[in-house]
Amino acid sequence: MKVKPVNHAKAAEEFLEDAPHLTFHDERLWDMRQKRDQQMHLLPEWQDLRTRASEIKEHTLANLPEYLEQFEANAKKNGIHVHWAKDGEEHNRIVAEILEQHGAKTLIKSKSMVTEECDMRAYLQPRGVTVTETDLGERIQQLDDQLPSHIVVPAVHKLVPDVARIFAKNYNTDPNDNSPQSLAEAQRMAARPVILTSDAGMTGGNFLVAETGTFVVCTNEGNADLSATVPNLHIATLGIERLVPRMADLGVFVRLLSRSALGSPITQYTTHFRGPQKGGEMHIILVDNGRSTRLGMEEFWTSLKCIRCGACMNTCPVYRRSGGLSYGAVYSGPIGAIIDPTFNERKYSTLPFASTMNGSCTNVCPVKINIHEQLYKWRRVLAEHHELPFVKREIMHMAGKLMGQPKLYRTAINGTEVALSTLPRFVLYNWLNPWGKHRELPHPVKQTFHSWYKQNRLKKDKAQ
Repeated sequence: MKVKPVNHAKAAEEFLEDAPHLTFHDERLWDMRQKRDQQMHLLPEWQDLRTRASEIKEHTLANLPEYLEQFEANAKKNGIHVHWAKDGEEHNRIVAEILEQHGAKTLIKSKSMVTEECDMRAYLQPRGVTVTETDLGERIQQLDDQLPSHIVVPAVHKLVPDVARIFAKNYNTDPNDNSPQSLAEAQRMAARPVILTSDAGMTGGNFLVAETGTFVVCTNEGNADLSATVPNLHIATLGIERLVPRMADLGVFVRLLSRSALGSPITQYTTHFRGPQKGGEMHIILVDNGRSTRLGMEEFWTSLKCIRCGACMNTCPVYRRSGGLSYGAVYSGPIGAIIDPTFNERKYSTLPFASTMNGSCTNVCPVKINIHEQLYKWRRVLAEHHELPFVKREIMHMAGKLMGQPKLYRTAINGTEVALSTLPRFVLYNWLNPWGKHRELPHPVKQTFHSWYKQNRLKKDKAQ
């Protein structure tokens, strides 16, 4: 069956109609962007850190096979079991096999975008494994049966009454409880017994260090540390691009990550996992899932530099006003719009067009990914691959014809004012004019630059 493209415009329209959520979402994310800027101005070496981080990532990606092999060898020396997953299905199968070998039926899990990417919970549930998210935002989204709407703050689109409703349904709490502290405590009380009795724990990870065979998890709630240490079995899932060569390189990224994400100097917990705890067992699954293919894409491989800070999402005017769920993907916002098409070009063909091309995403990226340029390049690729919607394709075809004929174009421009004032609305506002769906067409200027030039400059040039 042919996959339908995500209808981002329709989903965004629904979000725009919800004024309270729209206002909160926009203001909350912009506040995170402003705090990021404050941290940037406190560090004179900020731009040097960005440059260095970008260079380290580019070097690592250029030598990825060698560093992955180095990481595997050192991790095994540390007593860690290393697995390789070519795609999401293989990742899920490996997790299921590890759990089955240990007779594990309950799994506590901290936030991991890769497991969301692999749709792991849906794979394990019918196989008798209960997966409980321990991150507050992820747990809210799990209980509400929604994808995370933000890389760092999964439930950022929800208001306190939304959480109260979800907890009342699942935890029998007061549906009118609008105290964030009380609701957070309700989640803590519900999660602790599950954590203490779980058969296995699972985490994601922020960085792999090839030199030491270790990995680092950065969180603010401490749930990842509990998930990794309370059960004797710890499974960690990371994308192969999360690698850095040396421990000395790690400091560059740790200084940039939380400042870019939340505007805080560092995460509350920055935990280095070096091997299994005494009497325990540790597994790392290194996931490809299309990353090797993207590495070979000349115009899009640098998207693998991403450290998942979410800074591009916090600054993006389209994301802030359309909500993360409107993207219909695990990865939303600007970074999602350039990596999602690598997973499924047709399904996510609309996302690179969900941008004003203002370049703010590129400006704040801590590893200097040229996001807005890649958005433009994806638009070109999608047009060449005939993945544009019919209306957009026809509009662009007509615009190309018009602009390719200067005389016809100038005639059309000169007649625009007359057309706007005389033609019936149904001629001007219809399915061929998406711009007019939510706004009035602007009146053209009284005089175009071309006519002004002919009148003021061309005559003078000829006279001289």
